[in-house]
Amino acid sequence: MTPQYTLWQMVAYMLRLGTLGFGGPVALVGYMQRDLVEERGWISAADYKEGLALAQLAPGPLAAQLGIYLGYVHYRILGATLAGLAFVLPSFVMVVALGWAYVRFGGISWMQAVFYGVGAAVTGIIAMSAKKLTVKTLGRDKLLWAVYLTLAAVTIATESEVAWLLIAGGVLVWLLRAPPGWARRGTLGAVSIAELPLAASLAGSADPSLLAQIGVFFAKAGTFVFGSGLAIVPFLYGGVVTEHHWLNEKQFVDAVAVAMITPGPVVITVGFIGYLIAGFGGATVAALATFIPCYLFTILPAPYFKRYGKLPGVVAFVDGITAAAVGAITGSVVVLAKRSITDLPSVLLAAVTVALLWRYKKLQEPVIIAAAAAVGLILYPLTHA
Repeated sequence: MTPQYTLWQMVAYMLRLGTLGFGGPVALVGYMQRDLVEERGWISAADYKEGLALAQLAPGPLAAQLGIYLGYVHYRILGATLAGLAFVLPSFVMVVALGWAYVRFGGISWMQAVFYGVGAAVTGIIAMSAKKLTVKTLGRDKLLWAVYLTLAAVTIATESEVAWLLIAGGVLVWLLRAPPGWARRGTLGAVSIAELPLAASLAGSADPSLLAQIGVFFAKAGTFVFGSGLAIVPFLYGGVVTEHHWLNEKQFVDAVAVAMITPGPVVITVGFIGYLIAGFGGATVAALATFIPCYLFTILPAPYFKRYGKLPGVVAFVDGITAAAVGAITGSVVVLAKRSITDLPSVLLAAVTVALLWRYKKLQEPVIIAAAAAVGLILYPLTHA
């Protein structure tokens, strides 16, 4: 079937969406359905649904992967590459500019005041996102709840995301719900799961140059982000703050806030973090290392997804790993709250954020962020005199 649009029209659309697309991953995929399927008719409903299913299945930020897949539908590898770059590039430029301003003017009180307000609001936003994801993902499924609660507890206790447990959650649900033949015979399964922690520890044992370390760490981050871009938050915290000590806790909360106030994928916070660690080179390496895995996880299985995407084993693995990722997000709310909610005004800011998002379902997050920044400008000088 001949496409009803040119490749450059698709690239221009993704560039515009990456520049103006506020609201987080759910809003972004909704814009794509409205604009590309319903209004313009560029993408069929069937192709859109397959792309969304693949984006939910594979590791990587949901909206970015869907954009890559939609570029692939009619223009294959070139379309996927250009659509993905167009979607991510605007927000990358923005976070690098904010990173420069943060480093250059970070000691100025107005910037500290802005992040004082925004940090509390971001905690409230992530809390509501975790609630929505929990309700949507788990239902009344006791097995998924067990995986979810385990990951939430581990994330709170360790103040980091234990990456191999995400995979273990998927494997556990797969083996219990749709076991392959070898698992029914009781072979290999226990060995494979037991070796996951060892493999994870070996993968993190190298000590190359700083940029190489950044590349390796953020490649692992890109590999273990399932569904919402917020899933990367606990993983990044564990590596950037706890393990490598590249940033302090305040800088990390500020980095999450920067991702919230910019359009495009939330996971682009890696560009800001990379800039704080090692300047523009660090930002570039962090962004490329994070997005290349999700790009590959989209284009490589795309030709085969129609055939295998609905197999019971694949569905069960996705259910398990999604429950684990949502549990880690929920745990990260507690971890971040301990850092960003430090006094009564910040408690009230977070509570008001939750109340507004609960009451007004269509309220855009950037509006809350802007209001929180204004409140921070007023309150910070009064509370930190």
